[in-house]
Amino acid sequence: MVRDLVHDVTFLAQKSEEATKDDMEVIQDLKDTLDAHIEECVGLAANMIGVKKKIIIVNMGFANVIMVNPKITKRLKPYQGEEACLSLLGGPRTALRFEEIDVEYLDENFEKKKGTFKQFVAQIIQHEIDHCNGVLI
Repeated sequence: MVRDLVHDVTFLAQKSEEATKDDMEVIQDLKDTLDAHIEECVGLAANMIGVKKKIIIVNMGFANVIMVNPKITKRLKPYQGEEACLSLLGGPRTALRFEEIDVEYLDENFEKKKGTFKQFVAQIIQHEIDHCNGVLI
């Protein structure tokens, strides 16, 4: 189901909880909501659709990838990135990002995965994980 985007910064600033297999509906809602906003959006976190769970979806260009309970385990090459956010009104803001990251996560079938991500995809993942942790740009 396509959900409305949350703009309440008090809600968005709260830390999300670990997701479980009981949150499969949230995964589908993230897919549907990203599809509905694909022209202006490259990623979403569950709290952006009103659910405080650590689930993100990232458009990697070739596919939308779900990451459940993602954790960044390695960061390389810091830089100041410029980003916008559908949940935060106003123009782009700067944020400390890393050109390359390693991430451990569960896929949408709750199977353990690890990946190394670079450049723009790494930036999207960092932005969405920040959402899970209540960090706003």
